[in-house]
Amino acid sequence: MSIDEELENTILTKKRFTKLVEEKASASKIGYIDAVIEVCKDFDIDTADVGNLISPIIKNKIEAEAIDLNMIKGGNQLPI
Repeated sequence: MSIDEELENTILTKKRFTKLVEEKASASKIGYIDAVIEVCKDFDIDTADVGNLISPIIKNKIEAEAIDLNMIKGGNQLPI
């Protein structure tokens, strides 16, 4: 195992956090909002401190989920 791989497994990077959230969401069949909260609980991290770890892909998925749940106003989505 290279030093880079070892560091990535030790330190919670944006790439690793994204992977953990994706895995948690698909394995547990939960939404991305809940997956982020679960990963934060697993690593004992305050949810207010993970803003810089959330990738644009996860942000977009969380935003879409929040729009579907009427937590925020959506853009120009057609009801299908």
